Amino acid sequence: MLRASRHEILARLSSCDVLLDVGGWADPLDRADWVIDLMPYESRGLYEREGWVEGGSGGDERFTRDTWIQRDICDRAPWPFEDGQFDFVTCSHTLEDIRDPVWVCSEMARVGRAGYIEVPSRLEEQSWGVTGPFVGWEHHRWLIDVDPDARAIAFALKPHGIHTSAGVYFPPGFHASLSARERVETLWWEDHFSFSERVFVAESMDRYLADLVDRELASRGLQRRRPRNVRQRLAARLVGSRPRP
Repeated sequence: MLRASRHEILARLSSCDVLLDVGGWADPLDRADWVIDLMPYESRGLYEREGWVEGGSGGDERFTRDTWIQRDICDRAPWPFEDGQFDFVTCSHTLEDIRDPVWVCSEMARVGRAGYIEVPSRLEEQSWGVTGPFVGWEHHRWLIDVDPDARAIAFALKPHGIHTSAGVYFPPGFHASLSARERVETLWWEDHFSFSERVFVAESMDRYLADLVDRELASRGLQRRRPRNVRQRLAARLVGSRPRP
């Protein structure tokens, strides 16, 4: 979670407010009163153990073993909380990993009165070489668009073909130029927010991917290589022929 966002959350809450951290196992928020995650309480805090983040938020953990709910948050069964039970709900760097982020958003909106969501930006998720010779993070399932003004978040399934065409991802070295703020999208919400899955037909996915690359590179005075149609390239490989330029 962005340090500024962590501080803002703490500033917004009174000592009496009740906070739920959704998917917080790897880096649970100390201020959380409850945590819900697939992983067990005993193994919490992976990021701190690995030295990837600084320790906690500067205080003792308010959640306990009894308020750590271990369960599959995508199981399509209502979470064991009442409507509007929480004053604030956080969900940081979880939605991109899971199989049903739309369901998880619906439950956050049900049990919370306000909240904060943080996900990788498409600037990062469509960059070559973030962690290896491929696009984005290898374990992320979704490309995510956030509209803060509309309080809306939309999920597009990250296609396997994104790794095969230079026209639909940012070139090597681009990721290193991004600031910490550019690498994420954030959504602050109160009362409710909208959530949906974006469904693409035929070549619309190629346009969706390439339009962002074109727009962002142009705004930075850069150019991209000529795009190739992902489906045509994959089809050509399947039949044993070379793709046309």
